[in-house]
Amino acid sequence: MTKAYYHFKIGKELSGKKDFLKAIMHLEKAKDIEPNKGSIRESLARAYYNCGFYSSAKKHFKKAVDIDVTNDFAHYGLSLCFVKEGNIDKARGHIRIALSMKPKSKIYKKLAKKFNFQ
Repeated sequence: MTKAYYHFKIGKELSGKKDFLKAIMHLEKAKDIEPNKGSIRESLARAYYNCGFYSSAKKHFKKAVDIDVTNDFAHYGLSLCFVKEGNIDKARGHIRIALSMKPKSKIYKKLAKKFNFQ
């Protein structure tokens, strides 16, 4: 097991236990080792978002999208971050992209309906 994978795995486990600050520490180490892994960036963004660090979350969701434009959850995460900033136009664009990739997603539909992004 590589060091990056070790830290990623521990970070995911800690996130699953809602211990997001400790998760961030491990996920940051994984990101430092493998900065162009979309799965690491997405997990890191989720942990930051769940801690209320929306600017950091947005940065990592953007990087996850840069790495893989088909990462529907990263688009959804960006939408959430833009909603927090009050940038509804950008939020609308990203939730539409996420919905186009996974039209049956209940969480994507819920966000789109809540903010009338249909």
